[in-house]
Amino acid sequence: MPRARQAGLPADKLWNLGLVAILTALSAARLLVVATNMREFARHPFWVLGLATVDSGWIAVGGAAVGGAAAALYALAEGLPLLRVADVAAPAAALGFAINRVGAFCAGLAWGTPTTLPWGVTYRSAVAWLWYRTPLGTRLQPVQLYDAAASLAILALLMWMPRQREGETAGTWLFLYGVCRFFLEFLRGDAVREPTLGSIFTLAQGLAVLAVIAGGALWLRREAKPAS
Repeated sequence: MPRARQAGLPADKLWNLGLVAILTALSAARLLVVATNMREFARHPFWVLGLATVDSGWIAVGGAAVGGAAAALYALAEGLPLLRVADVAAPAAALGFAINRVGAFCAGLAWGTPTTLPWGVTYRSAVAWLWYRTPLGTRLQPVQLYDAAASLAILALLMWMPRQREGETAGTWLFLYGVCRFFLEFLRGDAVREPTLGSIFTLAQGLAVLAVIAGGALWLRREAKPAS
């Protein structure tokens, strides 16, 4: 991990941190699915192994939050500086989001609004309809690919920009992806959109606003001059 070495961080501990975050997030999300659908899982215990899923934004956010908290606790336990770790993790997160959105596009998850644009995508897989209720035979916005392209563009910027102060790279990713995700949500047509804030924004848009604020706070910290 060249970026870890450049930041003066032990690569092996960062690998462990990543594994802790991913495994904890997946386990927490699964436990949330079970907890919120206890009656169904009581009738079908083997569904706990992954034979059934619930496509819910709240469950995804809950799992990610627990995974992030576990990663932060691991970093603190190992004496790793959180902002420097976040800077190293930001490009990896951007790449991970891009891969995730390409996978969503292939599966028909998080599908877009109907469109007449020539690059719209038409799903015809019964599996996509069965699992995600993706509309079949209708041309849709490939919003997942827009999202992936935004993440790849941000990744290129993060890899190009010189690292100056701790929190700068992480702040850039949070701010830019938050802005992109906020506006891309208007092109989402799937039923997973859960209105919040008085039906003005969706859950993802509310989180995007928080990401923009957090990214801006890190940049303000970057611009702040240390007291003499």
